[in-house]
Amino acid sequence: MPRRPDLLTSAAAVLAVTGSLLLVAPTATADGPGAEQRPVTTHRAAAQAEALPRGVTRRLPKVREYVALGDSWTADVVLVSQHGVPDTTHAPIDCAQSQQNYPKIVAEALGAKVFRDASCGSATTDDFRNPQSGLPLGGTNPPQFDRLTRRTRLVTVGIGGNDAGIASSGLDCLNVLPVANPISDSGAGLPFGGCKAKYTAGGTDQLAEQIKASEKKLVRAFRAIHRISPRARILAIDYMDVIPDHGCYPRVPASDEDMAYIAAKFRQLNRMVRRAARRGGAEFVSTYRATPEGKDLCAGPTERWAEVYGASVNDLAVGVPAHPNAAGARGQAAAVLAHLQR
Repeated sequence: MPRRPDLLTSAAAVLAVTGSLLLVAPTATADGPGAEQRPVTTHRAAAQAEALPRGVTRRLPKVREYVALGDSWTADVVLVSQHGVPDTTHAPIDCAQSQQNYPKIVAEALGAKVFRDASCGSATTDDFRNPQSGLPLGGTNPPQFDRLTRRTRLVTVGIGGNDAGIASSGLDCLNVLPVANPISDSGAGLPFGGCKAKYTAGGTDQLAEQIKASEKKLVRAFRAIHRISPRARILAIDYMDVIPDHGCYPRVPASDEDMAYIAAKFRQLNRMVRRAARRGGAEFVSTYRATPEGKDLCAGPTERWAEVYGASVNDLAVGVPAHPNAAGARGQAAAVLAHLQR
């Protein structure tokens, strides 16, 4: 069954622009996606250190084996950055996994001896158990659960947005016009906006129903992790507060009504993740509550924690619209590390 398009798939055109860089990209390690990865300590160390709360390194638990599972908001997807092309240590290049995403920052801070990052753009809970095929460049990410072992002691999980269809639905909020669609109010979708009208037609909020239906999938995933890695501490990570409740044309070309609607769906999604964590025996970490004011998509280029379109200056990169940038990754890591030091 074909996968619904999301923002990462829509960015495939940008990948074509950077094709010459991708042709010389490093390939996965000889041992493949299941190989061990030691935390990086070279050119990214200074940037990653910014995520650490004052004194946190003295109170963090010791973790020998850490595995990260999740979607594009865990991969902190990027097309190309000052550090090069996406990381291919444990996932195909078209997972678009950033070389400085929050799991890598967390692994560095913890001094994890063994670290595997299975996160991939477009992932759903189905991709935890099954190969994720049909990636933008034709790659396949092995089942994310393959990276877990009985020796795993920490697992971070950021998932649910694609199960609920939030990412693909968000595209329908975008409007090339600076005003509401003058032709139709029935919810035309991309490129004329109207996502609220489209997904609430007939008096039923389709996204609300999809979010509700996704809860059991997350619960099953958390319980499965417990069975595979019975001694692991599982952290369920929600989605940051970077989706504004208003438009700011042309930076975020959408109506206030549509943005208020999709922002409300993100809050509903986070509440679902929290409920699923409780039912599935995972600890809940709210990056949403940890997001300072003024970091959303409408903020300036040096302030926002997620990107719109074009180049990012946090750090220099070409990211994927409506996804965390490097500053956002450091914010996510800070929230995870603050939780771990409790």
